[in-house]
Amino acid sequence: MSDAFLEHVNVTVSDPDKTAQQLVDLFGWHIRWKGEARNGGTTIHVGNNTSYVAVYSLGTPAVTQEDSYGTRGALNHIGIVVDDIDATETRIKNAGYRTHNHGDYEPGRRFYFDEDDGIEIEVVSYTNTA
Repeated sequence: MSDAFLEHVNVTVSDPDKTAQQLVDLFGWHIRWKGEARNGGTTIHVGNNTSYVAVYSLGTPAVTQEDSYGTRGALNHIGIVVDDIDATETRIKNAGYRTHNHGDYEPGRRFYFDEDDGIEIEVVSYTNTA
């Protein structure tokens, strides 16, 4: 057995402050750190006490039309586990996002939404499988 676990993922966004605040509002996370990053960019670590998403920007990032699922090394989605999937989906919809690809599967439930920079986020719950 391994003691390894995923601590963070780092993604490029157009506005780290805006993206970090969206993640705080939608998932109840907090800002763990903010500061200068690679090549003079800015990074904000937003998450909980054990893991986080690092949102990075170096100004205005290029927009791609490529399908991440067909591009080697691309980020396909970020999976976030929540206790109450229905309440989380309500918050996400109230924030103006469209949810899609709902599914019940063993051992949980899931749906997806695309945040403002087109990053797909999977929301999954293993606790309320009604």
